[in-house]
Amino acid sequence: MENVVKNFNLIKQEIIGKKKIKLVAVTKTFPISHILPVINEGHTDFGENKVQEAMEKWISIKKDFPKINLHLIGKLQTNKVKFVLPLFDYIHSLDNLKLASKIADEQIKKNFKPKIFIQVNIGDEAQKGGIEISNLENFYKRCIEEFKLNIIGLMCIPPFDNDSNPYFIKMRELSENLGLKDISMGMSDDYMDAIKQGSTFIRIGSKIFGARS
Repeated sequence: MENVVKNFNLIKQEIIGKKKIKLVAVTKTFPISHILPVINEGHTDFGENKVQEAMEKWISIKKDFPKINLHLIGKLQTNKVKFVLPLFDYIHSLDNLKLASKIADEQIKKNFKPKIFIQVNIGDEAQKGGIEISNLENFYKRCIEEFKLNIIGLMCIPPFDNDSNPYFIKMRELSENLGLKDISMGMSDDYMDAIKQGSTFIRIGSKIFGARS
């Protein structure tokens, strides 16, 4: 557990002094016993990929630590939206109109508006979710005008086998074109590059908590 705290503090030192960066500690597959040392360091932003796992781990913890912000960074299915609000404060993976509509309905029922990133398929990869670049502006307008969603920024997962920088640069351009302030990009292998290109939310798991089993 000492290594977890050491790893966490090393990353905090790396990004200190840079513009406002939100470090999302990605806790998927790790038990709460592995995460508590970072919570006890005062960290408040944690990311999960799967709704069911998050419900089992975080519902009681969030009652004990009310300042915690939980980020959904994985694929969200429409039938899980009712469980997501209000457990998750942020959704990083909005990628279709059906999901936008479901979130819109649910946020009225729960009287809770999560902060949302639109996921962009920045590498135009068939196997990945995300809005195509050519459809992004129209999708964004429908999200804010028709569905009244609180869209705060864009998110991407660049192709794993290429240099991420060109994709990060493109994300910054897309964000600026839409007048959005936040970008969720950069993981354990490329977060410093992402920060240089304008990322405000970095999602780091293994570099803090170690290899996943």
